[in-house]
Amino acid sequence: MSNNSVSQSDYEELKKTLNYHSYRYYVLDDPTLPDVEYDRIFQRISQIEAQQPDWVSSDSPTQRVGDRPLSAFSQVAHEVPMLSLDNAFSDDELRDFSRRLKDRLKSELDIEFACEPKLDGIAVSLLYRNGELERGATRGDGATGEDITQNVRTIPSIPLRLLGDGYPEVLEVRGEIYMPRQGFNALNDKAREAGEKVFVNPRNAAAGSLRQLDSRITATRPLEMCTYSIGFVEGGDMPARHTEVLEALHGWGFLINPEMRAVKDIEGCIDYYQRVGAKRDQLSYDIDGIVFKVNDRNLQDRLGFVSRAPRWAIAYKFPAQEEMTLLQSVEFQVGRTGAITPVARLEPVFVGGVTVSNATLHNRDEIERLGVMVGDTVVVRRAGDVIPQVVSVVKAQRPDSAKDILFPKNCPICDSLIETVDGEAVARCTGGLICEAQRKEAIKHFASRKAMDVDGLGDKLVEQLVDEGLIHSVADLYSLTSEQLSELERMGVKSADNLVAALEQSRTTSLPRFLYALGIREVGEATARSLSRHFGNLASIVEASDEQLQKVDDVGPVVARYICEFFAQTHNLEAVEALQSAGIHWDDIEIDEADEPLADKTFVVTGSFATIKRNDAKKLLQELGAKVAGSVSAKTYCVVVGGGAENNSKYVKATELGVQTMTENELLELLAEHGAYQLEQG
Repeated sequence: MSNNSVSQSDYEELKKTLNYHSYRYYVLDDPTLPDVEYDRIFQRISQIEAQQPDWVSSDSPTQRVGDRPLSAFSQVAHEVPMLSLDNAFSDDELRDFSRRLKDRLKSELDIEFACEPKLDGIAVSLLYRNGELERGATRGDGATGEDITQNVRTIPSIPLRLLGDGYPEVLEVRGEIYMPRQGFNALNDKAREAGEKVFVNPRNAAAGSLRQLDSRITATRPLEMCTYSIGFVEGGDMPARHTEVLEALHGWGFLINPEMRAVKDIEGCIDYYQRVGAKRDQLSYDIDGIVFKVNDRNLQDRLGFVSRAPRWAIAYKFPAQEEMTLLQSVEFQVGRTGAITPVARLEPVFVGGVTVSNATLHNRDEIERLGVMVGDTVVVRRAGDVIPQVVSVVKAQRPDSAKDILFPKNCPICDSLIETVDGEAVARCTGGLICEAQRKEAIKHFASRKAMDVDGLGDKLVEQLVDEGLIHSVADLYSLTSEQLSELERMGVKSADNLVAALEQSRTTSLPRFLYALGIREVGEATARSLSRHFGNLASIVEASDEQLQKVDDVGPVVARYICEFFAQTHNLEAVEALQSAGIHWDDIEIDEADEPLADKTFVVTGSFATIKRNDAKKLLQELGAKVAGSVSAKTYCVVVGGGAENNSKYVKATELGVQTMTENELLELLAEHGAYQLEQG
C-alpha cells in the first residue's frame, strides 16, 4: 500500500502502535518490538505526515524532536498548589510524625503508608485533557510555575496521549524529571571530549536540560520522568488508595518507581528506609530520601494541609551526599605508577554519612576546570564507597586571601623531577622504585593475588616493613626471617612462619605472573600473557625494540613505549636481577600450536557460573591460547553466557552482531575436549 492510499485511520493506528511500543520500552523496560521495526514504523509515519501535514497531531511520536526556540518561558498557575513536604532526619522524628497523625485522627489503629524513593530531580506538573498532553509546568513557587510544554514533550517516558481508557477528562499528573546516572556520565564524557563545561551532578544536568529555551537541545538529553502523585482531577474518579492511583497511572502510560511499596505501620516505614538506603548506591538514579504518605486518600482529606505542606506525608532524608566546607590546603600524593594526585585538606564536614576531611582533586586539569583556590568554600560530594571529591567552588564566597594551587616541580617524597607527557592529564614522579611512595605501592602490587600471590602480606604489613626499614625493594622480601617478622606489631610466631613459607612458595612462578608483578604501566594480566607467549623468555622482552613489541597482540605504541622505558631504567633492571638472584624462577615458554587450540580466538565471559568460578573459566581459556576480553565486538569469537546474563548488554550485543554464544555447560565441554577441564561422570 503506497502512502498516497493510506487512510487517516491507518495513520492513527500506526501512531497508536508506536506509542504503545514506546511505553513498553521506556516505561515497562520490556520491549517486544525490535529496534529496526520500530524505526521502520517511525519512518512510515514521518513519510505519511510529509504528504498529509493536516493529519499531524500533538500525540505523534514525530513531535518529540523539539520545536523552535522560545524567547522566554511563560508563567502557569497551578490549579492545585504543588506543596513541599516536611522532613524527618531520624527514626524518632518519623515516629513523632505517626503519633501526630493518630492524635489528629483520634485513633490508635495502625496506619498504612505508601513508601517511595525520593528522586533527586525536578518536580513537574503535566495536564492531560481527554487523554492528550496539553501542558507541562515546573513546580516554581508552588502556586506558579514555568510553562515547559515543548520540553516535556521530548521526554520518551512521558506519554503524549494516555493509553487505554477510564482516565478522567482532565487529569493533572505530578512527577520528578531526573537524569539516570548512566546518561549523566555519558553526557559529561561527551562534554569533556568537546572541551565544554561538565555538569556537577545529575540533578543540575536535569534542571539545565529542562530549562532550555530550545527544546531541540532538551530532546538530546537522557531525561526520564517518574510519576508520584496527581493534582487537579475533573470528569472522572480515581482509586481510593495512593498506591492504586499510581498503578492506574502506570497502566495509562506513566513510569512509576518499581521500589514503591505499601507497609502497615511506621515501623514498616523505618524498615523500608533501611532496606532502600542499603542499596541506594546500586540504583540507576540518585535519591536523597524516602517519601511516606498515608495510603488511604480519604484519610488524607481528613488530615488536610498546613500552610505549605500536607499533614499526611513526610520525607525522611538520607545523610546529604553534598556539603559545603572550606578548602584549607592541598597536598600531593604519589601512587604506584608515580601519578601525582592533589588532595584537598578540608575543614571537617559530615557528608554521605561520615565526617570528611580529605577529598581528591584528581589532577592539574581538574583544578583548572574547577578554578579552585586554597581558601575557597567548596562543594564536596561523597556517594557510597566513592572517594570524596570536590565538585564545585562557591566563588561568591572567595576571600581576598585565596591562593592559587601550585603543582610541585619535584616529587614531594623523593625529590625526583615530575613530568607531564603531552596528551595526558596526569603528572608523574620519574623516581620509579627509588621513590618510597612508589616503592610501597609497587611491593603491594608485587605481592597481590594476581601477581606473585604472597598469602599473608597485606597492605598494612608492607607499609610497616618499609617504615621499619626491613625492606627497601621487592627483592628484600625474600631475605626476611621469621625472627624479624615475629617482632612486628600484631605478628606472632605462627603468622611469621606462614609468611616466610608463602614467600618461599612464590619463588616458583610463571613468566606472565612475574611480568605483571613488575607493575609496568598498562601491562595487565592479558598483556603480560601475550608478551610471554610471543617472546617466550624475559631476556627477549627486555631487549625488544618498540617495533618488535608492537607486533604483539594488545600492545600498541603507548604500551610499547612504557615497556621500553621501564627496561631502559637501570634501577628497574637491577630490581629484576635482584629478584632472580633471590631465587625467583620460572620455565621459559615454548609455544606449541597443539597446546593452544584456541589461539587467535577472543572470548567474552559474562553472568554467574554454578560449576566453575568465572575467573577460573577465563584462566583456562587463556591457557588454551584464547584471548578473554571485557567487551563484545564484531571480532569476538564467542560470548559465554552464565546464569542471569540473558538480558545483559553483552548478550544483547552478541545477538545484534551475530556473535555465537555458549552456555556454562558448553564451555566446560569445550575445555574438557582440549584437556583443560575434567567433567564429572554420572
